Amino acid sequence: MTDPRVVVFDYGSGNLHSATRALRAAGAEVVLTADADAALAADGLVVPGVGAFAACMDGLNAVGGPAIIAQRLAADRPVLGICVGHQVLFGHGVEHDLDAAGVGVLPGVVERLHSARLPHMGWNTVEAPANSVLFAGLGGERFYFVHSYGVRSSADLAPDALVTWTEHGGDRFIAAVERGPLSSTQFHPEKSGSAGAALLRNWIATLG
Repeated sequence: MTDPRVVVFDYGSGNLHSATRALRAAGAEVVLTADADAALAADGLVVPGVGAFAACMDGLNAVGGPAIIAQRLAADRPVLGICVGHQVLFGHGVEHDLDAAGVGVLPGVVERLHSARLPHMGWNTVEAPANSVLFAGLGGERFYFVHSYGVRSSADLAPDALVTWTEHGGDRFIAAVERGPLSSTQFHPEKSGSAGAALLRNWIATLG
């Protein structure tokens, strides 16, 4: 049996090489590319991202990323967003007084966290739903976060969305979302040690 083929979407943003290494270690055949045909044909597509929401969206738009993501999801083909790659899946982001449209496959707004200590940089436990696939076999582990913005409400998400929560400085925000073929994490699984590796193996196991 061959390893699942995963494309790490290279649109000019993200921890591309650390994500690639972590996915390979977790059992995937990984290609780093912005090629649309490869991204559509892969068993799984990973959308990384670091930096500003609007800049990531500019990079995604330049390579047709929103249409590729939407087409994959419409065909029930898995997509995993990481950090700002998680954030841009939502409707829009408000950063430095700039309101930028996101990919919009998840309703909601990315906004500055209400904490006195930003950026949020470090290790957090999360509260995952019992039927989570990403967090199967995990409980109490810590994951690595580095960000100042997040989604603080799940009110607009569909009832079948599985939402994982965490908090920083008393402010609760979404740590991960799972809905059908779409998964996303605010934290960096590729930088989260054995817990992150287990989560990536769980996701890769869905690609067969």
